[in-house]
Amino acid sequence: MDIVVLEELKAYIDPLTSDEYEALERSLLAEGCRDALVLWGDILVDGHNRYGICRKHDIAFSTVQNTRFQSMEDVHLWMIEQHLGRRSVSDYQRGVLALRKREILARRLQAQRDAERADAAAPAAPDAAAGSDDPPPWDEVAAPVSRAELAREAKLSSQHVVMIERIHTQAAPEVVEALKAGAISISAAAAVASLPVEEQRSAAQGGKAELKQAARRVREAKKRPRAGAADGQANDGAEAALDSKALQRRVAQLEQENAQLRGQVETLQAQLVRMRSQAAPGG
Repeated sequence: MDIVVLEELKAYIDPLTSDEYEALERSLLAEGCRDALVLWGDILVDGHNRYGICRKHDIAFSTVQNTRFQSMEDVHLWMIEQHLGRRSVSDYQRGVLALRKREILARRLQAQRDAERADAAAPAAPDAAAGSDDPPPWDEVAAPVSRAELAREAKLSSQHVVMIERIHTQAAPEVVEALKAGAISISAAAAVASLPVEEQRSAAQGGKAELKQAARRVREAKKRPRAGAADGQANDGAEAALDSKALQRRVAQLEQENAQLRGQVETLQAQLVRMRSQAAPGG
């Protein structure tokens, strides 16, 4: 049987590094191909690297059919689950695979809801079959995976999932390549991914040091508003203290003026009493 290699499936999982590929090649040459290649009909689903090496060196291999697949999405889900369990997959790769799984489940859920709405709107067919003997789909339609569930499945923290989501949706390809090559960390790549694409590319072209500098600038820029707010609060407090002292001085000044006015009133009242006594008969 001719085996069909689809580039879509071959590229769905990140390729092995050169060191990993060479180690696999040495193992196959020494021990042969012990694990069967997984097929869906004549399409190769799992074992692309082994298949290429076996053909290159004329190494015998076996195949096995997975009859549960009903669509390419079923194939994608199976590939994702297989690779999520492998220790050689990096944190970033596991995060991306988990995000892909969530996207597939979300599409299936939406398709199911659309079908249910269409069935509810359509008139009932009198000869409709009561049920179906078709086999169940590869993965039951479920609600989209929450971020916490996604983190557990990918063996990551929720914070890492947030950062990988940002990289997956916003990072320029050059930044992603730098991350995969180990030039920067996930947190640094997520910081750089918040910049405009041209700035990301410029930083990536500058190499590891420039990428780290760009990440540092982003982090410092995020801290400035908080520092500014703290400065503003301090200034407000200082201004309030100054206003309080000014009010205290003004109160003291008014009290002094009131005392002077009371003295003047008392003096005038005494003069008025004397004037009245002098004006009285026999005074």
